[in-house]
Amino acid sequence: MTHLTEHTPSLSAEPLVQGGRSAALATAFVRGGVAAGLGLGALAVLVTAAWISSPYPDSGPGEALHTAAGLWLLAHGVDLIRTDTVSGLPAPLGITPLLLMALPAWLVHRIARGTLEPYAEERAAGVAAVTAVCAGYLLVAAGVVLYSVSGSLPADLFSAGLWLPLTVAAFAGLGAWTAAGRPLPRQEHAAVALRSVAPALVVLPAGGAAVFGTSLVWHAAAAQESFAGLAGEWSGRASVLLLAVALVPNAAVWGASYGLGPGFALGTGASATPLGLTGATAVPPFPLLAALPGAGPGGWAHWAAVTVPLVASVVLGAGVGRSARAWTAREAALTALIGAWVCGAATALLAGAAGGPLGAGRLAAFGPVWWQTGAAAVLWCAAVGVPVALGVRAWGLRGTEPAPDRAAGQWRADGQWRAEPLSAVQAVQAVRAVPAVQAVPVPIPVIVAEGEHEDDDTFDDTGSESYDFLPAAWEPALPPPPVAFDAPAKDGED
Repeated sequence: MTHLTEHTPSLSAEPLVQGGRSAALATAFVRGGVAAGLGLGALAVLVTAAWISSPYPDSGPGEALHTAAGLWLLAHGVDLIRTDTVSGLPAPLGITPLLLMALPAWLVHRIARGTLEPYAEERAAGVAAVTAVCAGYLLVAAGVVLYSVSGSLPADLFSAGLWLPLTVAAFAGLGAWTAAGRPLPRQEHAAVALRSVAPALVVLPAGGAAVFGTSLVWHAAAAQESFAGLAGEWSGRASVLLLAVALVPNAAVWGASYGLGPGFALGTGASATPLGLTGATAVPPFPLLAALPGAGPGGWAHWAAVTVPLVASVVLGAGVGRSARAWTAREAALTALIGAWVCGAATALLAGAAGGPLGAGRLAAFGPVWWQTGAAAVLWCAAVGVPVALGVRAWGLRGTEPAPDRAAGQWRADGQWRAEPLSAVQAVQAVRAVPAVQAVPVPIPVIVAEGEHEDDDTFDDTGSESYDFLPAAWEPALPPPPVAFDAPAKDGED
């Protein structure tokens, strides 16, 4: 039977694995296409509902679908071309409503995470599955790009070829990272820097939203006048309101850039900074733009916006300082600098996504300048975050005093002990300095059968066991097992 088992050709599981993997990749490909279709369908429903409810539609249902396709591409960072301009010349439209981007981001993230979870321990299979999701999504996106060419908002082909794959890959990568448990770098300093940057990146846009909201309330009359002048019927006002809500995250990033110092561009040669509104410009009528400061130097209310990057930098430095108590001051400062650079890179990415062109000529630049905003974030976090990190670390070490020097190591300047390698002589001295451990005899209980040692007066023949008690300070973890001996057979017994 053994020889039969050894020589019988068994069925290889490899074809089954290959077939299962191919089916899994096909399923991931279909899931990516379904995710793209869901996002496109949701926008199509909204645009079609607005077109149906409009009492005076300017076009038919086909143009409404073209508008939905253009908005879907705009949500992925693709620039559109407006062909129905007053001058008749095409004009670019490149400002992405960040709230609109949340829909495809959530769909791709969720599909990629759900697809990768079964392959958590197979990295190659997981990468292949995420690639299949992206391929299915981009196939649908390519069809949407071709469909938009025949409408009034065609996609810029260069922008579509660049930003569509990058955006989908970024969202899918976040889904894969979530499926893997959101791991951080194994290097401790890099992990601490990333954990400290996360709350700072929350504080910046949240503070920017507070700055923007305060200014909008201050200019509520101008915002209401602009809102009423854009549309008269309720359907048009609802569309303007939806667009304004979709641009609220953009306004939050603009407010953060305003507090950082560089501000944001209002066209070529015009900008809004805490110093005031500079450059001759005519701001397009839109309710959110009514929150812009007036011309001339800014007052104390405008300079109060600098508290936003100040608080974000303090949060970053405090996070590093709490984790750096066992490090040297130099290590804590370098970690805070790493966090500053990461915060600057993320802020530059947000600023680039929140701005873009609104037209040709003077409106070719609108919103924050990404490299200026990122550089300002690095400077703020480095100038404030590093001292805060060192201060929090020093506060955590208060009251600790170094012990006397020992031969096996030395105290560092920051009060932390650092063990040094022992030489041969030091090792021998360290061993001799350890007090010798006295061996304590432990009696082993003996269970004796009835009849043994009958002549021994000192032995209790009742079957009980005699023990010598150990000192109370010595308590073994487990008692030694009893050992039993058979008594010698008596005469006449087997």
